[in-house]
Amino acid sequence: MNNKVILVVLDGLNFQVARDCMGYLSGLLEQQRASLYTVQCELPSLSRPLYECILTGVRPVDSGIVNNDIVRLSNQESIFSLAKSNAKVTGAAAYHWVSELYNKAPFEPKNDRYTHDETLNIQHGCFYYWDDYPDEAVFLDAEHIRGNYQPDFLLIHPMNIDDTGHKHGLDSQQYRNCARKADIILSHYIESWLADGYQIIVTSDHGMNNDCSHGGMLPEEREVPLFVIGDAFSHCDCQIKQTEICGTVCQLLNIEHTKSYRQELLAP
Repeated sequence: MNNKVILVVLDGLNFQVARDCMGYLSGLLEQQRASLYTVQCELPSLSRPLYECILTGVRPVDSGIVNNDIVRLSNQESIFSLAKSNAKVTGAAAYHWVSELYNKAPFEPKNDRYTHDETLNIQHGCFYYWDDYPDEAVFLDAEHIRGNYQPDFLLIHPMNIDDTGHKHGLDSQQYRNCARKADIILSHYIESWLADGYQIIVTSDHGMNNDCSHGGMLPEEREVPLFVIGDAFSHCDCQIKQTEICGTVCQLLNIEHTKSYRQELLAP
């Protein structure tokens, strides 16, 4: 197995809202062209700790990235560092905290917003630092990276769903409609990604609650979706942990690693 992978992390997307509101992805599910799994996020259910968890397979209490205010480089092997050490090309269109974890901390917008440096873990990056930076722009940034650099691993990380949840809460038309909008955006790209040889994972870091926040134990904060699209997946019933996403991506990329992963998720 030697695939290219796009990992989409829709920040702050609750599982039930993803299941109920994302019609294009649900259409793929109905036609058995995709599969959906429920993932329970690790604790605390906060963004920066869970970016680190998804991208390194290490729980926040073990990584030391235990809140959003810790600004330092990761000290763990990540999908980015492992891919780079295996001569793969990496890219990301993501919130600037991802740059601070894997490229350089603290983030300096004038120097770090656009990155093209083969010596860095994220070799080709476009990083933003506004929570309301349009999701459409994040995907366009990602398409620029994909079209020009053909990364083996590409992270796409838009923030509008989370930002809307913080403003209006889980049980709001604004939050649900923002998820619907992300689904429409994805519908413009997924077929071309598949045609370009990518396996696709769409997931979230954490969910949202009716206090317009997250961080704790409530199911609506912890239960997030994981959609998989592509012929490298088994599409069988299985359970996957958030700590297994990193290793599963490494398996798809066919790179050497010691991360835990979910074999049942992958095609034989």
